[in-house]
Amino acid sequence: MALNPIVRQVREQLDVEGNTKIQLPVNFNFAFDIIDYAADHHDKTAYLEVSSDGDTVISHSFSELKQRSSRVANFLEAIGCQRGEFAMVILPRIPAWYEVIIGTIKLGVVSMPGTNLLTAKDIEYRVNKSGATTVIVTPEHVAKVEEIRSRCPTLKYFIAVGDSVGDWHNYERGLQTASPELVSGEPGGCKGTDLMMAYFTSGTTAGPKLVPRDHHYALAHLTTGAYWLDLRPDDIHWTLSDTGWAKAAWGMLFSPWLLNTTLILYNGSGFDADLHLRLISRLGVTTFCAPPTIFRMFAQLDLNQYSLSSIRHTVSAGEPLNPEVIKVWQSATGNSIYDGYGQTETVNIVANRPSLPVKAGSMGKSVPGFDVRVVDDEGQIVADDEIGHIALVVTDPPPIGLFDGYYDGVSARNRDSFRNGLYYTGDTATRDSDGYIWFVGRSDDVISSSGYRISPFEVESVLLEHPAVAESAVVGKPDELRGQLVKAFIVLADGIEASDKLIEDIQEFVKVTTAPYKYPREIEFRENLPKTISGKIRRIELRAET
Repeated sequence: MALNPIVRQVREQLDVEGNTKIQLPVNFNFAFDIIDYAADHHDKTAYLEVSSDGDTVISHSFSELKQRSSRVANFLEAIGCQRGEFAMVILPRIPAWYEVIIGTIKLGVVSMPGTNLLTAKDIEYRVNKSGATTVIVTPEHVAKVEEIRSRCPTLKYFIAVGDSVGDWHNYERGLQTASPELVSGEPGGCKGTDLMMAYFTSGTTAGPKLVPRDHHYALAHLTTGAYWLDLRPDDIHWTLSDTGWAKAAWGMLFSPWLLNTTLILYNGSGFDADLHLRLISRLGVTTFCAPPTIFRMFAQLDLNQYSLSSIRHTVSAGEPLNPEVIKVWQSATGNSIYDGYGQTETVNIVANRPSLPVKAGSMGKSVPGFDVRVVDDEGQIVADDEIGHIALVVTDPPPIGLFDGYYDGVSARNRDSFRNGLYYTGDTATRDSDGYIWFVGRSDDVISSSGYRISPFEVESVLLEHPAVAESAVVGKPDELRGQLVKAFIVLADGIEASDKLIEDIQEFVKVTTAPYKYPREIEFRENLPKTISGKIRRIELRAET
């Protein structure tokens, strides 16, 4: 199956070694130029909807998605939604999520996906930060919206996907009365630089920031799909992600459909490792992406009892995986696990790729189209194996997929992020002599102790190898002698009791597993750790306690 001509033109530029100045089309709209084009030229299965018990599989074509998304656009326009307005979208992994995202792109309404874990307070913050006029949610979130409705003066339109609720518009009824042919919209006139959607960051070191994304952002995810996910038209791809996270845009939306890949849409409650593995076999999944936690769960099972031979490529991101887990997965599938790196503010910019040898624990090298460096505060490249800032060279035109500033306008955060001709990601890493980049942690999280710079991420990874440790978080605690000392907060595994003897045992374990200066001089046991709604540890809260 031939690539979409727009995708082919961008891919040809990216494939030129060292080219970091990629020219994108002036006009671009993912809904019209990719989804509707696929429906009209080579209609196939866009995604497979899998029931929560895994027993029922429904195939949805690109032509169906074209018509349903056009109905969404017409419905939203009929009730008063206008181009450029923000719409808060909180939907689980159901077909309506795809229909709404594609439909808003057609109409020009700016979708703002939110995780299903948002509280009423979270929704209020996001609506007022963006000035959203519309909320599109399932019935379980209606009560949350009603709770904050009077405190969100910009809200005008309320849509419930599922059962009818009070004075809310019913989604399915609205689509039934809307035409499958687009009433308005700009199939050929939407500029790639127009605002398309927006995501909030996780808020690990401060309050969540609003990241605006233009239409070119969708096309930029070609780098994610082509080089990291390694997607092809005959693939069946499955990314495990909540629909409210930017990771869903990476692996459940833009990059697969740019490359005509069929997706899996599964909305099971909780996480059933056995069922997921059986579905991989039953559905013939060929490319698979999951966070490290999932692979750790898989490794607890006897993978030999599952038929996983269909998988040809596996990726993960977020934190390094233990070598033991990688070995278990490789033994069962023949796949290495390819790590990658990017942010809500970017697309995939660093990755282990099939064309390169994998170094376990490394994020890989710069993806084609990007020049990613490890630099100091002045923008100078640091020596090999020294900790520095992960920074992206800002070219003219800018690197594809790079945002141009947070939604709150010209602020200190924007000035801090863009300086010295670079975009500073806020993360730190080291770079080895072969050009591989190794993640260290958020810039604010790096610990300076007795002249050493210590990655909390690295110490946490070692702690997780201890059988008594279920979760860990490491921060620097002020210390007159050392500047900072390493302090660990630990959640113990089930059945393990805290004791001074256990503290000594864990400290000794870290000393012999990694460099002795990295061991936690203080350990505090906790029932749980403070986290963002996306599950990332908020070390800023723990530092405040030290």
